[in-house]
Amino acid sequence: MTTPTPDWAARFSQRMARVRANEIRELLKLLDQPDILSFAGGIPDPGLFPTARIQTAYDAILADPAQAAVALQYSVSEGYLPLRRWIAERMALYGVPCDEHNIMITAGSQQGLDLLGKLFLTRGDTVMVARPTYLGALQAFNAYEPDYLDLPPGALAGEVDAEALMAGRAPNPLGYFVPDFANPTGESLTLPQREALLDLAEALDMTLIEDAAYRELRFDGEALPTLLSLDIARSGSLEAARTLFCGTFSKTISPALRIGWVCGPRAVIEKLVLLKQGSDLHVSTLNQMAAYGAVAEGYEQHLGMLRTAYGAKAHATLQALERHMPPGVTWSRPEGGMFVWLWLPEGMDGKALLERSLAEERVAFVPGEPFFAEVPAANAIRLSYSLPTHAEIDDGVARLARLIARMT
Repeated sequence: MTTPTPDWAARFSQRMARVRANEIRELLKLLDQPDILSFAGGIPDPGLFPTARIQTAYDAILADPAQAAVALQYSVSEGYLPLRRWIAERMALYGVPCDEHNIMITAGSQQGLDLLGKLFLTRGDTVMVARPTYLGALQAFNAYEPDYLDLPPGALAGEVDAEALMAGRAPNPLGYFVPDFANPTGESLTLPQREALLDLAEALDMTLIEDAAYRELRFDGEALPTLLSLDIARSGSLEAARTLFCGTFSKTISPALRIGWVCGPRAVIEKLVLLKQGSDLHVSTLNQMAAYGAVAEGYEQHLGMLRTAYGAKAHATLQALERHMPPGVTWSRPEGGMFVWLWLPEGMDGKALLERSLAEERVAFVPGEPFFAEVPAANAIRLSYSLPTHAEIDDGVARLARLIARMT
């Protein structure tokens, strides 16, 4: 007698209806096809990884019996103490006075977003985001079944009625923003916009998540203060601030180490630690120790090398766009990070463009529509310049421009 296969879909929780595949993760599979020229994943250039520094750190840890015993054992959920202290010192450079008790190590900043969603979101709660916003944040929050609210045009110029904005919505929203070189647009908030966002957060009694994944990769312009530092200047201390800071080494050291962190008031960190205990106990102690070894000395010099390399690729991309793109296409001009955002002519669909681009030009990129939380827009795409060479950037942009011209 054959046992019937269970109807697994009927057994899944209701929240799974909002959990979908990450289109960027699916596009990464294209990297296995050697003839595809990819602007898809925002993946660090492996040639820039501090491989020797990481190798030295692992060797030193495992060659020392005392360190190896610590590295290979269970550990505390908060994270490796020397690394947390180093991060606290780094945060102080950002204008955020804190100590190790304000830091929790996470498995990349993506886990930080998931745990913050779990901590703050109940079904029907409001999450305010930029338009467009980081797809991974939407995926992290979707499981907790919030309602999204796009940041209204003009809101960061003081042109919004806070009471009208929240009419019919759950009060005290959670706000998620990437103020520096945002994924997907590459754009940054100006200082007045940062102050206006904090004004809006105060008016709405909104908790803010500041995703600083790309902050260290500024190659042009002057550094701007973090939202958290501006919040502390207003509130008087980190413990009184409403902003939670998510950092990561994935873009500066290596994504495979899976080392991120959340910095915030102790009352929040203590609750996050409890959630992490129920999730994965702790991040790999061996990886935390290796990360500490990789950043404890020479980190600024390493960042300088990254900024030079990514800045040159960004400039090559902008120059190629100027040379090749037909009229009707506009784009962002990032001063850091890994992305350029393109607005296509009205009526052109990014997904349809990708389908033809793969078939006709063998060029990959990410359609823009999945980055919109509330009101979608189809006529946009994201290009990542982190992986291609300068020659590939010019060739790929030229191919893409030819296709857009044919479709216009």
